[in-house]
Amino acid sequence: MAYKPTMDDIKKLRTMTGAGLGDVKKALVEAEGDFDKAKDLLRERGLAIAAKRSDRETSNGCVLVKKVDGFAAMVAVKCETDFVANGADFIALTESILDAAIAAKAKDLEEVKSLKLANGDDAATAVQQRSGISGEKMEIDGYNFLEGENIEIYDHMNKHTLATMVQTNKPAAEAAHKVAMQVAAMKPVALDEASVPQEVKDEEYKVAVQKTKEEQVEKAVAAAIKKAGYNAYIAESEEHLEEGIRKGNITEADADAIRKLKQETAEQKLANMPEQMVQNIAKGRLAKFFKDNCLVDQEFQFGDGDKQTVAEFLKKQDAELKIVAYKRFTLVAE
Repeated sequence: MAYKPTMDDIKKLRTMTGAGLGDVKKALVEAEGDFDKAKDLLRERGLAIAAKRSDRETSNGCVLVKKVDGFAAMVAVKCETDFVANGADFIALTESILDAAIAAKAKDLEEVKSLKLANGDDAATAVQQRSGISGEKMEIDGYNFLEGENIEIYDHMNKHTLATMVQTNKPAAEAAHKVAMQVAAMKPVALDEASVPQEVKDEEYKVAVQKTKEEQVEKAVAAAIKKAGYNAYIAESEEHLEEGIRKGNITEADADAIRKLKQETAEQKLANMPEQMVQNIAKGRLAKFFKDNCLVDQEFQFGDGDKQTVAEFLKKQDAELKIVAYKRFTLVAE
């Protein structure tokens, strides 16, 4: 006589695996009531389903952050929809991975993926199995940690989509918490100017130089167009020139004359552009980049109304107070 699982057996295996009702019943039937074998069947099928979804986009998920004495970490597990991301089972899975990472004081993402969880599976396999159960692609996508004393953590609006950690050189919980909020809001790229990688500085300066030259050329061309008496809108682009011809506002000859004037003016301006002026403007742009993107130089967003940088805010709390390090991770496109 064929084995028929009881409702109690089905509930028991569902509790153990989190799999769907139909999947649990089918696995129990095939395993003829052997729970271990049924669990293996569900695991295998979960991994197979996850593999089929490997080319899908994961734009939602859960980011959790936690600290214990001397160690703090954040981990992100991604999925396809916010419905799954907000589910208790998915959040619990992410929390179990974070707990394992903190217990092991894991140092990188690959180590986190290989950590053993309470059910005996490694973290990466556990995520794949949950993917098979939910029908969505899932992946452990990010991991950060800070080690030492005086660490404050922040889960933005407790929505589990953006988390930060800030470490200071001495106890300052309230101030550090505000700086953690600053990191969430203003997404700095480095702690200070010295921390910005040289390749980033070089690229930003290169972009600043190019942008400065383009702006100077645009100004010269605009002045030449105005002096020649041409309509600025029509002369603005090739599309506008063609529109002007269609509407009868200019002739083909006028369009050619405008094109020639723009080209000659641009070439002349580039050939005679003072290099020192370009460098000075580009350096000013780079300084603004540092102010906007280096944490200690950013305008502090959580003070009492006075304009001040983050460094100035910290100094007001304690002349010796400094930020040692910070971490930030978000699932939100910025």
